[in-house]
Amino acid sequence: MPSDTSAPTAPSPTSYRALLSNREFTGLYVSFTLTVAAATLSGFALGTLVNHQTGSPFLTAVSMYGATFATVLGALTLMSVADGRRPRRTLVVLQCVSLAGLAAQAIPGLPLGARFGLLLILGFFQSLGTGTRMGLLAEVVPTSTYAPARSLMNITSGGMAILGYAIGAVLLRHLAPQEVFTIAAALTGLGLVVVAATVREHSIRPTRRPGLRQTWTTNVALFSHSGRRALLLNLWVPNGLIVGCAALFISYAPGHAGALLAAGSAGMLLGDLIVGRLLTADQRRRCAFALRLLLAAPHLLFALHPPAPVVTVAVFVAGAGYAATLPLQEQLLALTPDSVRGQVQGVESAGRMTWQGIGAGIAGILAQYLTPGTAITTVAAVSVAVTVGSRPFVVRARAVRVGKAET
Repeated sequence: MPSDTSAPTAPSPTSYRALLSNREFTGLYVSFTLTVAAATLSGFALGTLVNHQTGSPFLTAVSMYGATFATVLGALTLMSVADGRRPRRTLVVLQCVSLAGLAAQAIPGLPLGARFGLLLILGFFQSLGTGTRMGLLAEVVPTSTYAPARSLMNITSGGMAILGYAIGAVLLRHLAPQEVFTIAAALTGLGLVVVAATVREHSIRPTRRPGLRQTWTTNVALFSHSGRRALLLNLWVPNGLIVGCAALFISYAPGHAGALLAAGSAGMLLGDLIVGRLLTADQRRRCAFALRLLLAAPHLLFALHPPAPVVTVAVFVAGAGYAATLPLQEQLLALTPDSVRGQVQGVESAGRMTWQGIGAGIAGILAQYLTPGTAITTVAAVSVAVTVGSRPFVVRARAVRVGKAET
């Protein structure tokens, strides 16, 4: 598993080009890229469709990030499949489920209730897919290159979100949302083919049977550690609330929502590039608190209702704060036994995505009674408060490597 990040380490000599020379990593990376692009397009299309049909900020926010509510169910029930004996086959099956769900969203005239139901189903299986993919990632790259590999995937996520929102905004000017869903389904299908063709099966996982009991056993052990609890809180809550702010961009400025969402993703890409590639592990850990503040503070400007260019710059700057996720993930993995790293990464990702849904719901509810700008400001202030209030607990969380025999 990734080495202890509590001690200063030199910058990794591994380049992104060297990582991409690994055929299996390239397959996981390309598939991940296509999956993020599909999710961005489909989320933007569904949000636009719901906003057009209902005019409700709450329903629009939930439609864009509502799938995240279902990820917690996956984390609580079947996430142990991420550490099963045949993870490649598991990932292929889960990709097939995502393909079927997006294809169903493309059906014209589908009721909104059915669309929200599909959203939740997809969220459940996507959480399992994330855990499986991250577990495979930790096996297909050497230990010393795990952090750069994860950084590259984070950067790609931001880049694909930029392109996805920008292209989605253009596509929706000329195509119906159902046609954009069809494009998203095609991208998912292509990602399925890439995984099947490039990633081999890994059978070095524990022989324990995955299921509800094993999932709960590992989750209890995960949350019994105070350091892991503090890290998970900071991985989930502050950025989940800021995603809630982003969920109101369509309601705040329908004509500029694509630009705002793209600006946030561009800032995230830049932050991940600098923090993940140019800083050492010790430097990343030291700047994590400042990055979490940077993530929320610029959104306080929405209270002043500044011009669109000013808001766009503020959202871009704030996006760099998402890079705080990387040092916190490194510390969490250093506290994780090798045998359950897939499930732990899946739980972390599922919780983060669930809090994105919760943040979207909170922001949407506030926007029902306040203006969208005031709701964004309020949620950002809460994010700042959580970051500041939880700092002592994060400081006390020391990343001590856990032996492989520990469960």
